[in-house]
Amino acid sequence: MNDDKPTNAVSRHLDNLGRNTVRGIEEVGNGGVMMFESLYWLIFGPKQGQPVRLNAVVEQMMGIGITAIPIIAMLAGAISVTLAIQSIFILRIFGAESYVTAGLALGVVREFAPLITGILVAGRSGSALAARIGTMKINQEIDALKVMGINPVRYLVAPPLIAMLIMVPCLTIMAAAVGLFLAGLYINIDLGVSLTAYWDQIINYMEMDHISQGLIKSALYSIEIAIIGVVNGAGVQGGAEGVGRATTRSVVQAISAIIVTAMVVVIISTV
Repeated sequence: MNDDKPTNAVSRHLDNLGRNTVRGIEEVGNGGVMMFESLYWLIFGPKQGQPVRLNAVVEQMMGIGITAIPIIAMLAGAISVTLAIQSIFILRIFGAESYVTAGLALGVVREFAPLITGILVAGRSGSALAARIGTMKINQEIDALKVMGINPVRYLVAPPLIAMLIMVPCLTIMAAAVGLFLAGLYINIDLGVSLTAYWDQIINYMEMDHISQGLIKSALYSIEIAIIGVVNGAGVQGGAEGVGRATTRSVVQAISAIIVTAMVVVIISTV
């Protein structure tokens, strides 16, 4: 009988692994279907008399973008200044601290601004989206929408997805501008480089490819945040505790997806 215990334990682990794998594939499939269905309603909804609600999109844009400006600006500035401090410290060892501007121009625009923005939006808006849809599912409001002939994807998924596709790149541009400005102030104090010379160097080092890469990343992050939040909210089970689990899970998954996407894009761009 003792020999059967390891076998049973392995069987249970394999069974759990299989179930989790199938569940993960199902969630990815559901997310893809929701994304394409949202695009369908955005394009063909007006012809069918069921357009995506503009006021809902604007409301989501306010919640996702405008209210997030202070916290994103503060953290983007703090991280950019920290990056400038550490870069100057390291480059000073080799007597090359004058090249700190090049590192900031590439690092902030290509990597840190999109990453900071994506993580903060995932924590604020992604979790809120999952909680909202999860609560609606528990209260059977989604079933009520279906009974009334309202497509839940058009009503609940398309507005936040469109809003994130618009606002996350805009927030990324704002984060990069604030970060570079505050980092420039520190460089002016530490190295004595004037802001005019600093911005001239930024423009010289900056290329359109660097800006486009940051914006492409932010667009990918926005899709991931919206879809992960919706999928987790739609899969809520177990009442209020289920909503809490889904909210936490959506934040963890969204941040993980953002970091993995950032790594993949960097690898692809450097190959």
